[in-house]
Order: sequence, then structure tokens, then C-alpha cells
Amino acid sequence: MHAMQYEITLPADYDMGVIRRRVAERGHLLDRWEGLGLKAYLMRERGVHGSPMSQYAPFYLWNTVEGMNSFLWGGGFQGICDDFGRPSVRGWTGLAYEEGHGSRARTAVRRRQPVPDGVPLAEVVEEALSEVRRLAAREGAVLAAAGVDTGAWEFVHFSLWEQDAPKAEGDVFQVLHLSTPERDRLAR
Repeated sequence: MHAMQYEITLPADYDMGVIRRRVAERGHLLDRWEGLGLKAYLMRERGVHGSPMSQYAPFYLWNTVEGMNSFLWGGGFQGICDDFGRPSVRGWTGLAYEEGHGSRARTAVRRRQPVPDGVPLAEVVEEALSEVRRLAAREGAVLAAAGVDTGAWEFVHFSLWEQDAPKAEGDVFQVLHLSTPERDRLAR
């Protein structure tokens, strides 16, 4: 599994209806993308859920590198580049994925944190795995995942929630659409 996200930070007065319409018109295009576990079409608005900015920030969990590369180099990502310029794409090697008991994702939480120094890496990873299990077990959780970027030594914890006030710490995003062509194949 590979996690991926890009963030498009928008002006404070940007009409976020443009993003909502974009997702409503184009979101279905990845509903059958080979190699994609899920894509959460995310946005946050300045002042909502404590966000200091407005962003469009889709988050992906890929089952295969081939699917991810096909998206990045084969045309899917080009639409973002054409409309907003080419954003930096963050990537993390997947560590854990767990399904929760919730059914319809309304919000997402993303928390990035440094991998601590001075602690054996096996212990650090075990704590990340435990955090995914704890998040997925909470009431209202749809799913939880974790990944690591060993270039920056950074963890990402990602979770989807049924409620508007999720039970997790981090940046809160509104879920506009979920494409889940191979969600059932994401390794647990």
C-alpha cells in the first residue's frame, strides 16, 4: 500500500463552490481506476474546523505502484496540473490499514508527525500500528491508515469519520466524494 496526497492552497476569498462542482462533475472518473484502493476527495475551508486556510487536498491509498504511476504519468493527474499548476505530491509507504464500523464518510483527519529519534524503529512502528487499530475501533470511524516517509522521517495517520466532529487529532477535511475501486484489496 502507498499513501499519497497533494494540497492546493487557495486564496482566502476563493469560491469553494468551484471545488464542490469540480468533484461533483469529475469525482466518478476514478471510481474504477485499476490499482486504486481509495481516493478521498477532500477540502477544507478557512475558519471551518479550525482550518487556517482553504485547500483542495485529495488523499489516496494505492494498492499498486502501477496504478499510482498510471494516474500520475498517464493522464489522471494532468487535469489538476492544467487547472491549478503542478502541486508537490507527498508520498508515504503504507504501514497499516483497518476498516472501522462506520459506513458513510463525512470528514477526514490527517495527522503528520515526525518519527521520534532515540527509539528503536520497531517500537515506533508498533505504536503507529496500534494507533491505527485504536482509531478504527472508535465510534463513527469508517477506516484508519498509517504510512511513513523515510526520506523526511515522518508518519501520516489518516482516518475517515461519519460525524462532522471526528474523534481524532489532526487537520480536519470535508469529504466530498470517495472513489473506492479496490478498497476491499487494501492490505490489513
